[in-house]
Amino acid sequence: MADLQQLFQLGQQMQGRLQQLQTELAGRTIETSAGGGMVRVMADGRGTVRSVVIDPAVFAGHDAEFLADLVTAAVAEAQRRAADLLQAEMRKVPSLPFVAG
Repeated sequence: MADLQQLFQLGQQMQGRLQQLQTELAGRTIETSAGGGMVRVMADGRGTVRSVVIDPAVFAGHDAEFLADLVTAAVAEAQRRAADLLQAEMRKVPSLPFVAG
């Protein structure tokens, strides 16, 4: 029974650490750009887009499809970096002793 109690406590510790990790990631900022900086996207460490900044020069001589492509590229890169950050942080969290991984 003591082993079950220890396992339960370890699970609670891991859950607490994962919640702490989510909070930490929410506080981190990732900035990406596309089109040589014409579109900049800022996201938090969870991949939630917080702002999009578009250089007014993008509107001169370009169509809406061009702008959409730049925004899509910058958002995708921000989300990819957030996913990479999450994976790196998750590697630091110890796993349960009986879980294969």
